[in-house]
Amino acid sequence: MAALSWLLIPIMGAVAAGVWGSWASRRRTGLPDSAGVAGYERFRAAMERSRVEETGEAFQPEPPVEPVVTAARQVADHPARTAD
Repeated sequence: MAALSWLLIPIMGAVAAGVWGSWASRRRTGLPDSAGVAGYERFRAAMERSRVEETGEAFQPEPPVEPVVTAARQVADHPARTAD
């Protein structure tokens, strides 16, 4: 009987993991995708309007900055060591 009670522990753990997994992977329907996309578009339009009001011109993204590449300290190559 003691062996069956020890077997019950991993079985209950597997059941608990299955319940948690199904709860964690459920579809959350709080906000439909179309409403989220529409909200993002409204946000972008508002940001562009504020940018035009600040500068008086249409928004033009700046060109990407070239990455800064620094030269590594160059050490003279020495001859390879040989096994003597």
